Amino acid sequence: MGTFVIGIILAGIVALIIRSMIKDKKSGKSQCGGDCSHCRGCH
Repeated sequence: MGTFVIGIILAGIVALIIRSMIKDKKSGKSQCGGDCSHCRGCH
């Protein structure tokens, strides 16, 4: 039972992190340092 509760808590934390990342991406905030010359992911 304890493992199940901890799993639910961790899944909730991960969901909040993902939601925050999606919200930041939609608002134009970048997760990188801003040096796109060294980044393959930036266009």
